[in-house]
Amino acid sequence: QVQLVESGGGLVQAGGSLRLSCAASGSFFSINNMGWYRQAPGKQRELVAAFTSGGGTNYADSVKGRFTISRDNAKNTVYLQMNSLKPEDTAVYYCNADVWMSSGRARGYWGQGTQVAVSS
Repeated sequence: QVQLVESGGGLVQAGGSLRLSCAASGSFFSINNMGWYRQAPGKQRELVAAFTSGGGTNYADSVKGRFTISRDNAKNTVYLQMNSLKPEDTAVYYCNADVWMSSGRARGYWGQGTQVAVSS
């Protein structure tokens, strides 16, 4: 059973910083395209930042220059450093990854989500 477990959310004042972590656990062959999405109340889930299959990164325009995605492949962990937080960044943040099994099959997994709240 593969699990993605997020941590690091919380309440912070506008202008503050938070660092989210997402660790993958379980039995799998490889894990790729790890990234972060968020969903605010009444809104659709949206991409925040993610690694691409080519090794690059994608960021939502709204977070460029403020958020940084990074990873530790040895730990199967992806991070999201969030600086200069704004109230509009308030959302549940979800980790996502494509997981390949030794059978050659692959599927996407989601974490349970971690709440980020930014007060004005």
